[in-house]
Amino acid sequence: MIHVIATIELRPGTRDAFLAEFAKLIAPVRAEDGCIEYAPAIDADTDIAAQLRNGPDVVVVVEKWRDLPALKAHSVAPHMQAYRPRVKDYVVATRLQILQPAD
Repeated sequence: MIHVIATIELRPGTRDAFLAEFAKLIAPVRAEDGCIEYAPAIDADTDIAAQLRNGPDVVVVVEKWRDLPALKAHSVAPHMQAYRPRVKDYVVATRLQILQPAD
């Protein structure tokens, strides 16, 4: 299994518009062969002192994929190709952490 943490930094004030576009992407991605989990997340409102906050202009996408070939196929899927131009004016930077279980 492959775990992906995609941290997407957005232009200030564009998170709602970005998430509206991202919502259109969720069902097609989840239907991809090898997709186990795919969801956007934002900071939880907690009183836990150790919490690392990303701030209002960051969306973190939590993903799980069966294997690396499934993840690679995802990156070139037609719906991903169509999504990127729709959000390009919102996105400042994207960082990917690609992880595997440590067992």
